[in-house]
Amino acid sequence: MADPGTLGPTPPRRADGLLLLADIGGYTAFLRAVATAHEDDAFANGAIPDAYAMMSSLLDGIVGRLVPPFTLAKLEGDAVFAYATDASSLPAGTGLRTCIEACYAGFRSRLEAAHDVWTCTCDACLRIDSLELKFILHAGPFVIQEIAGQAELVGPDVVMAHRLLKNEAATVVGHGAYALLTAAAVERFGVPTDGASRLVARYEHYPPIDTFLFPLRAP
Repeated sequence: MADPGTLGPTPPRRADGLLLLADIGGYTAFLRAVATAHEDDAFANGAIPDAYAMMSSLLDGIVGRLVPPFTLAKLEGDAVFAYATDASSLPAGTGLRTCIEACYAGFRSRLEAAHDVWTCTCDACLRIDSLELKFILHAGPFVIQEIAGQAELVGPDVVMAHRLLKNEAATVVGHGAYALLTAAAVERFGVPTDGASRLVARYEHYPPIDTFLFPLRAP
């Protein structure tokens, strides 16, 4: 057994770059509704409702659209957490917005395709149309360290990126399909802010942070 007082084989390293979260809104409520609706049939004989495979497909599609140029940090239930430390590998300006919009378009395409393969028309399964996808992008320094054999990102800016998932953006745009970019991300990658709403996010232990809100579909 390794001495707990010694450093592991891979010491922590400092990094700086773009942090991205792609979060599926309505994920938990949808799967809970499906589980309740199918508790006496699909789950009763060991079969898994189609909804679970669909959720896996949605997450896989998001990763496929973002990696590369981003590096996958981890899957966090209903969210994909990714990062990029090589600015030269990332699209800048409108290219970054295009990357996000293409990922959202792919997400919507997979949702629409579900109706072609599903046979269940129960109210719970039809709620799949209510799922949405939001993006958080923040730039700053962080630390990559090995924990239980897995690379983990830690640091105040990592915490901030996750806290930004809780915001007022859906109220502003009228739905849950949006990209919220911090001023740090916008400035570092030269993202044009035309069509964006400016919001100030406030969280305990952090100074106010300026953000730009881009709707990904019409209200």
